[in-house]
Amino acid sequence: MNFSLQTRRRLLARASIVGLAASLVPALLAGCTQAVSAPLPQVYTKVVPGSETATFAAGCFWSMEAIFQQLKGVEKVEPGYAGGRTANPTYEQVETSRTGHAETINITYDPKVISYRELLDVLLTVRNPTTLNQQGPDNGPQYRSAIFYRDAGQKAAADEAIRKAASAHLWPGRIVTTVQPYTKFYAAEKYHEDYYRQHPSEGYCQYVIAPEIIEFRAKFKSKLK
Repeated sequence: MNFSLQTRRRLLARASIVGLAASLVPALLAGCTQAVSAPLPQVYTKVVPGSETATFAAGCFWSMEAIFQQLKGVEKVEPGYAGGRTANPTYEQVETSRTGHAETINITYDPKVISYRELLDVLLTVRNPTTLNQQGPDNGPQYRSAIFYRDAGQKAAADEAIRKAASAHLWPGRIVTTVQPYTKFYAAEKYHEDYYRQHPSEGYCQYVIAPEIIEFRAKFKSKLK
């Protein structure tokens, strides 16, 4: 199995995660051929008048993009960076954990088809909101869980969604997802766009993202395009 330099760097940087270092990463880099396949249908649609935007951070934006772009009513998902101090950060800068940014997605959606609250419910179900600065094999403050609200309505919805998830005990432990005002979103480099669809055979996509997609589809089958 061949890996791009970017994928090798990403995998090796996360090799300290318990279990992943002991099994997954060495197997991947040795050329393991067993993998999960989760091909995506073409899901992008035309942006309609009256569309709104949700901005979430919850681990790798490759995974987040691949999941949310499958929902009915979601018209566009753009990976990028938010919540930091450095203007126009690069991926390499964000990965150092020094810029304060989190890997983030901007979701353009039709509120007549899917509500902001429904997007929040998906977020808090498919991504673990109880792990501080970590999401699966992704470790560091750039992988923190955050909801960037754009108005009072979004803030109220986010607070209520978190209370509901906590009371339902969807996850063990305390929810650490932050709810903070949206300030600035910087689009990621072009090669990050639609990354899973463009690189389905890469190790990280096969062994990390594809299983997440399969689980997501099973839980939200009625909301898929």
